[in-house]
Amino acid sequence: MTRDEALEILHEHVQNENLRKHADAVEAAMRAYARKLGEDEEYWGVVGLLHDFDWEIHPTLEEHPQKGGEILRARGADEALIADIQAHARHTGVPRDTPVRQALFAVDELAGFIVACALVRPTGISDLQAKSVKKKMKDSSFAAAVSRDDIRDGAEDLGVDLTEHIDFVIEAMREISGELGLV
Repeated sequence: MTRDEALEILHEHVQNENLRKHADAVEAAMRAYARKLGEDEEYWGVVGLLHDFDWEIHPTLEEHPQKGGEILRARGADEALIADIQAHARHTGVPRDTPVRQALFAVDELAGFIVACALVRPTGISDLQAKSVKKKMKDSSFAAAVSRDDIRDGAEDLGVDLTEHIDFVIEAMREISGELGLV
């Protein structure tokens, strides 16, 4: 599936601008990890772009992302793509046993948390550092819906130091900070 095809699906199913920006942020981080690991940047970007495309129409753990898989399957998407997307949700039972699956899990919650951190700073993401993000992670009332365990477990599963991982994802998101509204 091409990025253009993935964008068409995303825009068909996601009207919420913040959810679209989340998809963009995760895509940017996935592309950056693909480059770092010598993987297929286009494919990894598509996985990131589509990982939550069904959240607005299936916003429960019973349905997301499994029902999204059904939509993608009906569109002729590859089963590997569907499984890679489903692996980002613990409850699907799809193992995170490949680098693309580990990276998606590692960047998903973190990207959302970085956005929250950047939005409360006068300088946005431009000078955000892992130290500030880690400090905010200790405040359970800040961006309370974000799973700190998923952030920590994601970095561990990916085999990267948490501080380095946070800085890496910040840098990837900085490249599209204007699109994300974080400048």
